[in-house]
Amino acid sequence: MAAVQELAERTKSDAKCYIDPAVGKDDETADGSEAKPFQSLYHALLENLDKPAPTYLIRVAPKEGSSNGPTWEEPAKAAVKKAIGRVDAYKKKLAKNQQAANKEKEEQQQRLKNLEDAKKIVLKEDPSLPAAVRIKLNNKSVELGDETKKGTRVKVFGRIHHLTIQKNTTFIRLKDGYGFLQCVLQGGDLTKTYDALTFALETSIVLYGELRKVPEGAKAPDGRELQVDYYKVLGAAPSDLDAITNKVSRQSDPWEAAMLDNRHLVLRGETASSVMKLREFVELAFIDTYREMQITKVSPPAMVQTQVEGGSTLFKYDYYGEEAYLTQSSQLYLETVIPSLGDVYCIEKSFRAERSLTRRHLAEYAHVEAELDFIEFDDLLQHIEEIISRVVDKVLADEKASEYIKLLNPEFKKPSRPFMRMKYEEAIEWLNKQDPPILNEEGNPHVFGDDIAEAAERRMTDIINRPILLTHFPVEIKAFYMKKDPNDLRVTESVDVLMPGVGEIVGGSMRMEDWDELIAAYKKNDIGHEAYYWYTDQRKYGTSPHGGYGLGLERFLAWMAGQHTVRTCTLYPRFMGRCKP
Repeated sequence: MAAVQELAERTKSDAKCYIDPAVGKDDETADGSEAKPFQSLYHALLENLDKPAPTYLIRVAPKEGSSNGPTWEEPAKAAVKKAIGRVDAYKKKLAKNQQAANKEKEEQQQRLKNLEDAKKIVLKEDPSLPAAVRIKLNNKSVELGDETKKGTRVKVFGRIHHLTIQKNTTFIRLKDGYGFLQCVLQGGDLTKTYDALTFALETSIVLYGELRKVPEGAKAPDGRELQVDYYKVLGAAPSDLDAITNKVSRQSDPWEAAMLDNRHLVLRGETASSVMKLREFVELAFIDTYREMQITKVSPPAMVQTQVEGGSTLFKYDYYGEEAYLTQSSQLYLETVIPSLGDVYCIEKSFRAERSLTRRHLAEYAHVEAELDFIEFDDLLQHIEEIISRVVDKVLADEKASEYIKLLNPEFKKPSRPFMRMKYEEAIEWLNKQDPPILNEEGNPHVFGDDIAEAAERRMTDIINRPILLTHFPVEIKAFYMKKDPNDLRVTESVDVLMPGVGEIVGGSMRMEDWDELIAAYKKNDIGHEAYYWYTDQRKYGTSPHGGYGLGLERFLAWMAGQHTVRTCTLYPRFMGRCKP
């Protein structure tokens, strides 16, 4: 009641403040006048906290049946008490916030003082210590110290990947692109310098110290840690709004615009960098396997004037006044050199102008392609199964590559052999026999001639749960150069390799051998054959039964690394350097 009495005493001034619960406003449009009243007594009190108290008047509607208009009356004591209670709570909140702000300001001032004092601390390397041996973090041959002996004193360069600051100790998990190392800075000057107080993730640093086994019961990468005796920051990183953790996060969707714009920072993460390292192992496994199989590597051109997979996906450009394209495939060039080089392959960039933001599409990708001479269709199928299996075996046999597989895709298992063989027509029948049937993209049962959609293909493969060599696709849905099956001219001697969980990873076929048949294929597909004279000539000068295949390295890697999209399997899935909004 004291508060109410105080209000009553304070409201004896001549000033008046009007409150109209019906039409008043508790915002900047109201000023408490009779023309612009507030809506609530609480808001009116707040607006007059630091002013001489007015008389508060609330608009009261006339009683039912009364001919009098509305009147302005002082608020009831209960209403005043309730409003003042809310005001008191608001004052306490303001005071608490002010107290917190004052404390934060004091802490900030103390931190700035500490930082200024820290600048006076200068670390110097102890000349009495053994000379440090420079190593990369994947070097595991260095002798480690323990309770009974001293370890090797080393010098390591890297960036701070993880940071834990305790009262008397700072733990740094260092990375250098080759591995990780736990570095321990014991309390003292090591943890009191300006650099130590401003450590942030991605700080570039060189550290010196004794390499020791981790204490029993503790864990660290490779079971070792660096007991630091000296360090030097080479490149600081921000710890404020520009900190890398505010730019990218492993929990974020890699498809988000911010993540794509900051792909250069995403690549610093453990998952992204592991995918890129595994990519090298996969590519080298292909190279080694081809060398073992005596298949020669060549480098066809990327700038061409011919199409391979249809004109709608060509990237066109002006080549000194002539129309030219970025290659869709090196296949045609590979075919031209098998008479002189034997079986050949390449790993080159291919380009497809498809405006498809899907998990399977890249406009630019690494294309593994091979052409084999003097083979039959069954030879091609056996070779594709062999190359896939041997590449996977090589990757899994490498200790480091196997570690990346376990990190990225712990459930990965090499495909069981032999791969299942299924003709396209059998796949159509299988899809329609399911209960309910697996429908085509138009929502109808599949019919011969449909280009089986990715979703249906994947579902079939996942249900069967075996690698599938899907063969003999209709002529109408395959490229012009594919050889027809002599036993069924409706279909081609073609194959797609389907893997559970991912779908298609390889596509191949036998190539047309007959000159007349190839000319007819050009005409049927409205392709002027003149620009292909160098390719067509192969049918004139000693043609032979031959075939080949191609696979996107990113798609193959996505399968092994368990990545949802091929876009995480390439360094930069879209242009960088664009101005950010």
